[in-house]
Amino acid sequence: MPRHLSGLLLLLWPLLLLLPPPAPAAPGPLTRPGWRRLGTRGPGGSPGRRPAPAAPTRAPLPGAGQPGGARGAGVCKSRPLDLVFIIDSSRSVRPLEFTKVKTFVSQIIDTLDIGAADTRVAVVNYASTVKIEFHLQTYSDKQSLKQAVARITPLSTGTMSGLAIQTAMDEAFTEEAGARGPTSNIPKVAIIVTDGRPQDQVNEVAARARASGIELYAVGVDRADMESLKIIASEPLDEHVFYVETYGVIEKLSSRFQETFCASDPCALGTHQCQHVCVSDGDGKHHCECSQGYSLNADMKTCSAIDKCALNTHGCEHICVNDRTGSYHCECYEGYTLNEDKKTCSAQDQCAFGTHGCQHVCVNDRAGSHHCECYEGYTLNADNKTCSVRSKCAQGSHGCQHICVDDGVAAYHCDCYPGYILNEDDKTCSAIEEARRLISTEDACGCEATLAFQDRVNSYLQRLNAKLDDILGKLQADEYGQVRR
Repeated sequence: MPRHLSGLLLLLWPLLLLLPPPAPAAPGPLTRPGWRRLGTRGPGGSPGRRPAPAAPTRAPLPGAGQPGGARGAGVCKSRPLDLVFIIDSSRSVRPLEFTKVKTFVSQIIDTLDIGAADTRVAVVNYASTVKIEFHLQTYSDKQSLKQAVARITPLSTGTMSGLAIQTAMDEAFTEEAGARGPTSNIPKVAIIVTDGRPQDQVNEVAARARASGIELYAVGVDRADMESLKIIASEPLDEHVFYVETYGVIEKLSSRFQETFCASDPCALGTHQCQHVCVSDGDGKHHCECSQGYSLNADMKTCSAIDKCALNTHGCEHICVNDRTGSYHCECYEGYTLNEDKKTCSAQDQCAFGTHGCQHVCVNDRAGSHHCECYEGYTLNADNKTCSVRSKCAQGSHGCQHICVDDGVAAYHCDCYPGYILNEDDKTCSAIEEARRLISTEDACGCEATLAFQDRVNSYLQRLNAKLDDILGKLQADEYGQVRR
């Protein structure tokens, strides 16, 4: 061979090593249905060449295609995920091959939108033991994530895939570890990478993981057991099982995951313009919905508050009150209080609470309301709250034998007709002549007791006569007034 040709071969040899191996002449164990081989995809176990991805619809983002770039190919925005890598670092994975796995993880991170409100990433490292390298809430930027991935070291022994998936469920996909709750509608995704056969049972634990809402992708390398990968992965298997022949080409799978995690619907991209809630219908379609208490307007985008009070769907026992937020609350009639169910009402004892407004007496009614009454000698005014003095003399319940005199403050006193004197009971009257007969002039013995008694009687009679004169004067004046009228 000429010397210049041998030199040329030496220069081209490294490039020839990078070329992919030729396709096998006949189907072999690597072309089993239900999983993907790098560069192929076909339903029902009929692998076919995957069409080339469409050209980008917009210019690549700054740094695309460069190490550490903001987004690998700049094709689309990734949908938010809670993503956990479960990587096999058993003894069969050589140090250089484990480095390839870490590069594969970092390249997938590069294709994602990383952040607390976007995709969160955790890594579970496993062999015969399991170690959570970092949680979903530990890092919120690509640079920190990739530096943390680069620091991961292999654990060396065993392949406990079932234990690794169980640990991811129990410790990585929890809200305490940074996973978002079910109301957030953020998908939970796990990518498990292995080159061997699990040394524990994965059937049940993988089924529990899928039932809990975790989407499982299985990536097999070299000696990986394909049946175990299919047991682990979610359906459909041809979209969740991948296979590469060596760790040297595993990095090329990162573009596949970029396509898988690409957000193609307006809800994920944030371009839906729904005022309240965007709902993905698949195939890039969506529709808008409204929060509770609102209805969708004719533009199918914006929402208006529903008047549940007008619709009579409120369930309030007494009064429904619309709120500005598009909701409502219940209230009760006066004299009732709202129960704990915020719907029904119970009678309130306003008399006991002192909120009745009655001037004198508050009386509870059976209907849960009340009414006001007045003390004796008063009448209830038209406002049904306050009271005014009434005349007992006019009512005839005073008990005076002769004359009842109103005192103007709901009280009265009794008087007697001329020629009579009021008895000690302040009600009945006795004739004055009878009182005078009690004084005997024949008994003038001059004893001190009799004289003293006579003096008291005379003094009393003088006062009585003066009072009689006053009464007679009033009667004459009254008669004179009647004559003039």
